Amino acid sequence: MASHIVGYPRMGPKREIKFALESFWDGKSSADDLQKVATDLRCSIWKQMTDVGIKYIPSNTFSYYDQVLDATAMLGAVPERYNYTGGEIGFDIYFSMARGNASVPAMEMTKWFDTNYHFIVPELGPNTKFSYSSHKAVSEYKEAKALGIETIPVLIGPVTYLLLSKPAKGVEKSFAPLSLLESILPIYKEVIAELKAAGASWIQFDEPTLVLDLESHQLEAFTKAYTELESSLSGLNVLIETYFADVPAEAYKIITALKGVSGFGFDLIRGAKTLDLVKSAGFPAGKYLFAGVVDGRNIWANDLASSFSTLQALEAIVGKDKLVVSTSCSLMHTAVDLVNETKLDNEIKSWLAFAAQKVVEVNALAKALAGQKDEAFFSANAAAQSSRKSSPRVTNEEVQKAAAALKGSDHRRATNVSARLDAQQKKLNLPILPTTTIGSFPQTMDLRRVRREYKANKISEEEYVKAIKEEINKVVKLQEELDIDVLVHGEPERNDMVEYFGEQLSGFAFTVNGWVQSYGSRCVKPPIIYGDVSRPKAMTVFWSKMAQSMTARPMKGMLTGPVTILNWSFVRNDQPRFETCYQIALAIKKEVEDLEVAGIQVIQIDEAALREGLPLRKSEQAFYLDWAVHSFRITNCGVQDTTQIHTHMCYSNFNDIIHSIINMDADVITIENSRSDEKLLSVFREGVKYGAGIGPGVYDIHSPRIPSTEEIADRINKMLAVLETNILWVNPDCGLKTRKYAEVNPALTNMVSAAKVLRTQLASTK
Repeated sequence: MASHIVGYPRMGPKREIKFALESFWDGKSSADDLQKVATDLRCSIWKQMTDVGIKYIPSNTFSYYDQVLDATAMLGAVPERYNYTGGEIGFDIYFSMARGNASVPAMEMTKWFDTNYHFIVPELGPNTKFSYSSHKAVSEYKEAKALGIETIPVLIGPVTYLLLSKPAKGVEKSFAPLSLLESILPIYKEVIAELKAAGASWIQFDEPTLVLDLESHQLEAFTKAYTELESSLSGLNVLIETYFADVPAEAYKIITALKGVSGFGFDLIRGAKTLDLVKSAGFPAGKYLFAGVVDGRNIWANDLASSFSTLQALEAIVGKDKLVVSTSCSLMHTAVDLVNETKLDNEIKSWLAFAAQKVVEVNALAKALAGQKDEAFFSANAAAQSSRKSSPRVTNEEVQKAAAALKGSDHRRATNVSARLDAQQKKLNLPILPTTTIGSFPQTMDLRRVRREYKANKISEEEYVKAIKEEINKVVKLQEELDIDVLVHGEPERNDMVEYFGEQLSGFAFTVNGWVQSYGSRCVKPPIIYGDVSRPKAMTVFWSKMAQSMTARPMKGMLTGPVTILNWSFVRNDQPRFETCYQIALAIKKEVEDLEVAGIQVIQIDEAALREGLPLRKSEQAFYLDWAVHSFRITNCGVQDTTQIHTHMCYSNFNDIIHSIINMDADVITIENSRSDEKLLSVFREGVKYGAGIGPGVYDIHSPRIPSTEEIADRINKMLAVLETNILWVNPDCGLKTRKYAEVNPALTNMVSAAKVLRTQLASTK
């Protein structure tokens, strides 16, 4: 019985690639240095999978930024502004597309389906010229082969690539990138020919868009693409891999009818209905079924007995020699190796499996199906499953009762937003086009060292508080010098916006090295929600009061919202997600009310990940939006009219959920706008009325590029064309923690200058 891994984490067990990338970007190391670190990591991963016994090992799943950008490079689909003149795409063009440079902005970045991973959105038009411009897939296959390791090269499928693309700047918005299918298939044929010549026997095409609600012409594109590639693929085994949700019946029917395809990979964790399809609709004779029974998106140990039962049922349908045990998706969405966790207690640790352990689980299931069941391994797994179900630390009856009691109300504030904004303005006395930032300020090396030393008990609490107070004071003074209207304390006490809160809530556990890539070199360390959630004590009040005491200007209290905490954590899988979210909402509600009592007049409850959690299938979206929006309202339903509630969202497509955003009933929302070509503004041009305060981001903080005053003023003018002057705020796209002060200071200076220029212009036209 064979085993397969869809993909593997790229950053390394100790974030080796992150540090190598940042050293290269800062000019402290060479391209050769970066490539050596990457080569060493890839080789170690391949050897690890070989040693475990995995048969189908993936290659070309490593990336210096993201796999969609890699496909853009392979196709030579570089937007004109980067002045690409042909040939093999190097790091200069590649990273300019990802991060921008001094003269041109980066390409748009958005969420990869419903995950916290991001990808760079391809920009295409009818005149886009394609050429085979990156041989990465072939070189990595050869790299593994030189080690004596046979791999399956993985490519983003041609249809998914086009469906995830957008019209380039200057191209009609109605342009359909899918119309370019015939233009990109010749490049795929060249790649396939090179892989065949190099000795590849399998190729994996990732086509996750197959799980979406596609129109008939989009589904037909899969038939067209793989029929066109059929002769080129002759002599190769071809795997079409899907993940993240059920494959709809029509899509299942179309792809399983493809003649040149040898196998199909299905996510049987988030796509359990696909299992019913296999049973009811049948499975094509002679084809391989890659059964994704080991969860690639969470860190809980697999229930081996349950998975084994599922696999046995599938074996009876597809045949013993055609069933392959696999992960549900790439393991890049989970942490790397549980071995590196030295501080988790043994009970919780026994409930977990990170990427390295999931590879072992996949192989153990494959061996069990082949009649070589490791009884001791299965027995230990069963004991851990039982321990988790019966552990008293998982359940808190008081919390469960409080969450259950929420169902009787929709938890809206008593007064409408227009009246609240009037009351707030009388108290805050803000100018038109008020300026603010999203929360965090640059996290310097000294600041990180202070937090690290405090956690390691190398400095006292008194020394820690003194250092953080000095940092807050510096950030407050800087904002006053810049003449920003509503201030933030900069969040110097926080390494991560979710981890910080999870550390202070019950029901959470934390890792030392449980890092997961979010985009580029950006890694996050999601907390683990293992039990019922409550707030034992205040979490932010001390720092917020301290910051407010340093200035006469309004100081925002900064919180992470319940939906974002949920979506950016590894969530318990033994109860519905909405129940856990309601528990978190009640905990945040207590914090909001304590901040108000402490005199904080503006409280921001970030819901950066609300759109991210939207189910991929339309039939499931209304239910999610109902409980997600309700959870946000729970957090602030009890505050006074004069307390201004802000929220923040970023790096997703919000236009399709704008009415749910309005239904959140926040007083002010700040939202990503600049990197997505001001896509958000189109929804207001189309007539959606928004009466609360809104701050579409005026510049992209994920790029080191510093926008001019004129550029920012131009963006604000575009906003004023569709939004009322009295509701518009001026702010960056997101928090500033990943930037340097040398970038932040001039960018914010220009932002404030642009707001003042426009205030003067608006005053003169009255």
